[in-house]
Amino acid sequence: MEPAISKTTIGFHHGKHLQTYVDNLNRLVAGTPMEKMSLKHLVADSDGALFNNAGQVLNHNLYFLQFTPHSKGMPDGSLALAIEKAWGSFENFKEEFVKAGTALFGSGWVWLTKDPSGELAIRTYANAGNPVKEALTPLLCFDVWEHAYYIDYQNRRAEHLKGLWNIIDWEVIGNRFDG
Repeated sequence: MEPAISKTTIGFHHGKHLQTYVDNLNRLVAGTPMEKMSLKHLVADSDGALFNNAGQVLNHNLYFLQFTPHSKGMPDGSLALAIEKAWGSFENFKEEFVKAGTALFGSGWVWLTKDPSGELAIRTYANAGNPVKEALTPLLCFDVWEHAYYIDYQNRRAEHLKGLWNIIDWEVIGNRFDG
C-alpha cells in the first residue's frame, strides 16, 4: 500500500491496534449469547465497552478490506452515478470527503454512507462511531485516528487522506453500494 500507507503503519495499525480490539471483544462476548451475534448486530445493539470494541473491529474490517495496490482511481457504474448526483462530480466528492475528515476534531472516522432510499451522504463519527448505529449502510471509510497516519504523515492528516484515494478498491465499494 506504499506510499499511501507504509508497511510499518500496517504492522502497528492492523497487527497490534486492531488485534487489541479483537481480543477485547472476544473476551467481552465469551460465554454469552452475544458470542453468536454478527458484528453488525453487536454494533447496532450495544453500548459502552462492548460497542467501543465491536465498533472498532467493524470499522477496521471495512477499512482494511477496501484497499488494493491496483486501484482504478475512481468508481464506475451505479456508484459513480450516485456520487455525481450527490456532489456534481467525483472530484467534488473527494474534496468534501477530505474536508470532512480533516475537520473532525480528535479521533474518529469519515464515511460515505447510503440510506435505505439509496441516497449518499458523508458522515463523521468520533471514536468507534459507525453509520450502522443510524441504520445507514457504510460504504467507504477513512480512519482519522492518529494511529492510522502518524508514523507516515505526523500531523498532516489531510495529506494522508488525499493519499488514500490511490489505493481504494472501487469494486469493493461498488459491491457495498449495490449489495
